[in-house]
Amino acid sequence: MNKELENNFVELLEKHQNIVHKVCRLYTNNQDAHNDLFQEITIQLWKAYPKFRGDAKFSTWMYRVGLNTAITLYRKSKRTIKTQEFEKVSFKIKSVEYDDTEEQQLKLLYQAVYQLNDIEKALVFLYLEDKKYNEISETLGISEVNARVKMNRVKKKLKTILNP
Repeated sequence: MNKELENNFVELLEKHQNIVHKVCRLYTNNQDAHNDLFQEITIQLWKAYPKFRGDAKFSTWMYRVGLNTAITLYRKSKRTIKTQEFEKVSFKIKSVEYDDTEEQQLKLLYQAVYQLNDIEKALVFLYLEDKKYNEISETLGISEVNARVKMNRVKKKLKTILNP
């Protein structure tokens, strides 16, 4: 590959690397697995970059490659890349007057999300990232209508998990 293509890729990766870190946090539960997945996603992005035509925003394309890589590895490894254990996430906020109601609600939500399948987790992740349905559908490779239907089903599923 030529140097200009390489420089463009490195610049875009550096600018949007938080996307990859977010995907890694969603599908891993320790720093070593996070680093391995980050490296694998970066390799897949690099391999796919020459075919990136710019039809979508780079960040949308990056989400798609990152999520597809994580999901593929997650399925292949039969969970050697473990999903984040949300119950172990602790919010280090200390205050005498602190009300932990919101923290407890978030913990319950994370525990519910932990029970979803990998595609549903990706859908919730993008939804919580305030992505519009057209961007979610593009990222996951499904129609916008399908994304809306799946999201409604996931919301119902989460409500059932949270309020049995």
